[in-house]
Amino acid sequence: MGKQMLKRVLKTVLYLVIIVSALFLLMRMMPRETYWEEKPVIYLYPEATTAVSVRLDYDGLLTCTYPAYENGWAVTAAPDGTLTDAKGQTYNYLYWEGVTAAEYDLTEGFCVAGADTAAFLEDALTQLGLTRREANEFIVYWLPRMEGNPYNQISFQQEAYTDSAKLTVTPAPDSILRVFMVWKPLDKPVDIPAQTLPAFERHGFTLVEWGGAKVQ
Repeated sequence: MGKQMLKRVLKTVLYLVIIVSALFLLMRMMPRETYWEEKPVIYLYPEATTAVSVRLDYDGLLTCTYPAYENGWAVTAAPDGTLTDAKGQTYNYLYWEGVTAAEYDLTEGFCVAGADTAAFLEDALTQLGLTRREANEFIVYWLPRMEGNPYNQISFQQEAYTDSAKLTVTPAPDSILRVFMVWKPLDKPVDIPAQTLPAFERHGFTLVEWGGAKVQ
């Protein structure tokens, strides 16, 4: 083997060692558990047609957005919730999902039989303040994943979610409702303290968001 060939081989080996070492270090630095935050969707209901910008400060990695998130969303929002972008395309809501290492709070919540999931969500989402349309879209997304399990442990997050996915909206909404459900499938029921679901009153320019994450 010539000297030039030997140098190239040694250089290649050196690069591989550096890459493997970097990957090993990255894996050591990564948290033990990460979660998919699925389909958070943001509805905007101004009192009059309004140009609105929305920025998301997310403690995680965005994996999908629609319309595309380009340093924020800029839309014109109508009172019925219809959103229109600069190209004239309309949307029912702003959609995003991502991967995060946020630490959820499951110390309180509900243990619900899979067969009772639809009825439970209908009642809980009404208490939390979602409209029938918003609750229907929530349930249609999550019910197929939950009703076939023997039981589900369910907890609606507050600061554990909102602190890791901060929204900056201009102009600022008068009322904000962010519903984020964390759940995990169970083979057997568990006893957990019941969670108090806060009531929500819509007034003025209102922002509503819902989403969720499955944990093990």
